[in-house]
Amino acid sequence: MNRGQRGKLAMATAALGIGLLSVTGCGYINPQQTSEQYSASDGTRTDLGALQLRNFVIISDGENKPGRVIGAVYNTSSKDVVLTIKGASGSQAEVPVKQKSYTMLNDSAAPAILSTVGAKPGSIAEVTISEDGTSQNAMFKVPVMDGTIVDYKSYLPTPEPTATGAATSSGTATSTETPTPSSTAGH
Repeated sequence: MNRGQRGKLAMATAALGIGLLSVTGCGYINPQQTSEQYSASDGTRTDLGALQLRNFVIISDGENKPGRVIGAVYNTSSKDVVLTIKGASGSQAEVPVKQKSYTMLNDSAAPAILSTVGAKPGSIAEVTISEDGTSQNAMFKVPVMDGTIVDYKSYLPTPEPTATGAATSSGTATSTETPTPSSTAGH
């Protein structure tokens, strides 16, 4: 190999090295996003003892109205535990989770309903979570959403039907309707 060919080879090697450095330089300076844990949805996440709470959101119509907690609760322990969620004004919901299993609150036959949310839709509600396995508790911030997003509308808690009348001695409700004035009265 003559002197000219060696020079061209050295320049080609240097150019290749500079090209590789410029391509991999971004990974050297910036953190790798796939190594960071984050909530990829509207909900928030946290761990409490053996429980892993993922994608938690409260669905409610208003600040002083009931709210349904949705998300997933994973139990990594070898015994059944109960997650307790305490909201505003003493409202509380309990979620049993079997050992080495999970509970999807979205699909639960017994939904986790807080009687009072204490935060307006679009804001953050602070709840206290605890689990009976290790008796740990913590404050947890959960976003409050309403039914404007179509996917959340079906999770809005429906008010319990209440009797509008007074109960009789037999235990049945009687109507206490107020008579409406008639346009023909006294004519």
